[in-house]
Amino acid sequence: MASSAAAAHAHTYKQLKEDFVSNLSGGAVSEIAYVCAVAPVVSLLWSVLQARQSFFKPYTALGFVVDFLLNVGALLLSVTLYSAAPVLLSALLLAAAVFVYAIPPNVSARRKKPKLPPTVQSRAGSGDLGPLSTKPFLTNYRGNMMVITCICILAVDFRLFPRRFAKVETWGTSLMDMGVGSFVFSAGIVASRPVLKDRADHRPTPLGPRLLKSFRHSLPLLVFGFIRLLSVKGLDYAEHVSEYGVHWNFFFTLGFLPPFVALFQSALKIIPSYAGLALLLGVFYQIVLESTPLKAFILTGPRTDLFSMNREGIFSFFGYLAIFLAGQDTGMYVLPRSLNPKSTSTAGVQRTTLVLTMAVWSAIWTALYFFTTDYTYGAGVSVSRRLANLPYVLWVVASNTTLVSAFCLVDTIFFPAFYNAHDAKAEKEAYETATSRILRSYNRNGLAVFLLANLLTGLVNMTVPTLDIGPLATMGILLAYMAALTVTAVGLDMYNISIKL
Repeated sequence: MASSAAAAHAHTYKQLKEDFVSNLSGGAVSEIAYVCAVAPVVSLLWSVLQARQSFFKPYTALGFVVDFLLNVGALLLSVTLYSAAPVLLSALLLAAAVFVYAIPPNVSARRKKPKLPPTVQSRAGSGDLGPLSTKPFLTNYRGNMMVITCICILAVDFRLFPRRFAKVETWGTSLMDMGVGSFVFSAGIVASRPVLKDRADHRPTPLGPRLLKSFRHSLPLLVFGFIRLLSVKGLDYAEHVSEYGVHWNFFFTLGFLPPFVALFQSALKIIPSYAGLALLLGVFYQIVLESTPLKAFILTGPRTDLFSMNREGIFSFFGYLAIFLAGQDTGMYVLPRSLNPKSTSTAGVQRTTLVLTMAVWSAIWTALYFFTTDYTYGAGVSVSRRLANLPYVLWVVASNTTLVSAFCLVDTIFFPAFYNAHDAKAEKEAYETATSRILRSYNRNGLAVFLLANLLTGLVNMTVPTLDIGPLATMGILLAYMAALTVTAVGLDMYNISIKL
C-alpha cells in the first residue's frame, strides 16, 4: 500500500511539474529586451572597474567574488528578484558605473600606451598576428549568454522564476525562447572561423572532407542527445512533449546542424552571403508553413509513428538552421582582425567601422522583424519558437546582433589597447585585461559546462521538490548551483584544460 501510494504521489508531482511549464504564452518583446540589456550594462560596470581602477588585475580572491557577483549574480537577479524591474536593476548598475568612473583612476596600475599605434595594415603584416582574432566583446557576449542559459534551465523549475520567462506553448515570445535561439546563433558565429581560415589560405575545403569533418563535430552531440533521451525516459523525468517531440531534444538539433551547414556552404557560389542563405531558407520555410498543411500537422497532428512523434524537432530544425547561418554571417565580419585587410586606416577607424557595421546589421534585422510581425504595416505573423518560423528567426537574430553591438561598443570605448596591439604577446595581454576571467572560462569550455549544468539540474529536480520551495531557499539553491558551475569552469581554465566535444 505504501509503495503504491508513493508511486501515485510521484506520478501526481510529475504531472504538476509538466503542467507548470505547459500552456504558457510568454511576455512582451520589450520586457525580454530589458532583461537582456542587463548583461551589457554589467559589462559596462565591469569595464569601468577594470579600465579605471585595474580592479581585476591581478586577479585576486576579492576580484573573483566581485566578478561572480557582477557577471553571475546580477544576471540571476534579473530573472528572479528583479524580474519585474529589470530597468531599475540596469539603472542601479549604471549608477555604480558612474560612481566608479568619477573616482580618480589608479594610474600606477594602468599600462602605458604604445608610443606609435600601428595601422591595421602594419599589424596584419607582422609575423605574430594572423588574419583572425578572438575579440574581447565576443568572449563577453558568449560568456554572458552561457551564464544566463545555465541559470534559466534550473530556475525555470522554481516558482520564483516568472512563468512569462518560460518557453511558450505555441505562439508568443519568452526569455527562454530567446535563449535556445541565442545558443544556436552564438554557435554560428564561432563556426565561421574555419571558413575564414580557408579563405585566408586561398584553399577552400572540398565538400567531401567538409562533410566528414562536420560529422566528427556532430557525433558527440548526437551521443549526448541519445543519453539525455534514455535518462529522461528511464528516470521518468518530467518532460514537455510539445517542445521538440516525444524523443527529440535540443542536442539532436545541435548535432544535425554541422552537416547541413556544410552542404549549404556549397550554395555560396550562387548566393554569396550567409545572411542571404538564412533569409532564403527562413522565407521558404514560412511560405511552406502558410501554403501547405504543414503548420496544422506540426501543431495538431496525431503522433502515430516515429516521424510524427518528433515533428516539432524535425521541422523547427529548419528555423534553427537559418539562425545558425545568420550567426555565421555575423562571424564573417566580427572575427577577422580587420574588415578590410588592405586598408591603411588606423586601428581607431577600424574599431569605429566595426561598431557601425554591427549597428547597421542590427537595424536591418530589426526592420525585417518589424515588417514581418507588425499587424498594421507588416505581414502580421506571430512568433512561434515551436515552429521556429520566420518571425522567430528574425527576432533571435535581431536581438543577438543588437547585443553583440552593445558589447562591441563597450569594448571599443574602454579597451582600445587590444586593437592597437602590434604582436601576439601584447594582444593576448590586452585580451585578458579586457575580459572577465569567469566569462572567459565559460566561453572556453561552454559545451562541457552546459552538460554539467544539465546534470546538476536533473540532480536538483530529483532531490528537491522545487515547486514547494520559497524565494529565500530558491535563491540559495540557484547561487550554490551557479557557484559550482563557475568554480568548475574557472578551475578548468586555471589548469589550462580545454574540453573539446
